Amino acid sequence: MIYIKNLEDGVELFKALGSEVRVNIIRLLLKNTEMNMNEIAASLNITNGALTSHIKKMEDAGLIKVISDFSGHGNQKVCRVREERILVDIAPEEGRDNTGIYEAEVPVGQYMDYKVYPTCGISTAKSLIGEADDPRYFSHPDRIQAGILWFSKGYVEYQIPNLLPAAQKIDEITFTMELSSEAPGVNNDWPSDITFLLNDVAVGSWTSPGDFGDVRGIFTPDWWFPNWNQYGLLKMLVINKKGAFVDGLKKSDITTQALQLDYKSPIRLKMEVGEDAAHVGGMTLFGAGFGNYSQGIKVRIRYSPVMEALPEKSFPTEGSN
Repeated sequence: MIYIKNLEDGVELFKALGSEVRVNIIRLLLKNTEMNMNEIAASLNITNGALTSHIKKMEDAGLIKVISDFSGHGNQKVCRVREERILVDIAPEEGRDNTGIYEAEVPVGQYMDYKVYPTCGISTAKSLIGEADDPRYFSHPDRIQAGILWFSKGYVEYQIPNLLPAAQKIDEITFTMELSSEAPGVNNDWPSDITFLLNDVAVGSWTSPGDFGDVRGIFTPDWWFPNWNQYGLLKMLVINKKGAFVDGLKKSDITTQALQLDYKSPIRLKMEVGEDAAHVGGMTLFGAGFGNYSQGIKVRIRYSPVMEALPEKSFPTEGSN
């Protein structure tokens, strides 16, 4: 997902979408998952030379990914849609003049607690950690280097570093991570309800549509098994003074004020697939070296000074002078 925080930051992306030809290219790629340049040009009845400029503009805007495919004759340029959703803040929030921003990235293997059930596993970008379907390996010391983990039900919980300056309160906290379901093997039609909890409070959930294995993830290593999890969808969880949102859709009325988050607060993010969920389809969390984004759990905190509480006004008691 592309997140445009203000209209000025979105100018280049809006330009990239300001062409019927480029919109048709995106439609083709969404329908066919990936296509090479010759196939796109033939489908749109345009020359390869004309297509190249359109592809370059969309690639620069982060809309599509172009990779080289050496499996055929010569060097084929293969295109895929990189982002399936765009979120734009048209009007900036009020009261941001006195705010600060703190950012961090937590590796997917740096969880503080877990409870997982097979099918499950954990791996670095170089090799599996232990054996698949054995939850014991989630406690292996090499888990810190993990680039992917998966389980059929259960949870993983992360301690988010809170290094805000003193006397600051959290106005908004944003998490972005690449997620999918977990099916035996892969299955693009395998829904799973993933619930997000902050400090043990359920703030919202998202139903993953499947465990994606139709094409190899952009960053998924070559040695990775073709019938295993390949990529996920980039999800954005935002909690602010208006509530909790996933990809801009409101999921609950839980706010940062209700959670009483400030510079002293522990921040624990749990992602869970519960036994009582409507769709118990597991979870895959992609990190560095896997999927389409090669990132851990990215955290962005907007904060502002804690306002000093005014002393309570005292009133004379009955009989006092």
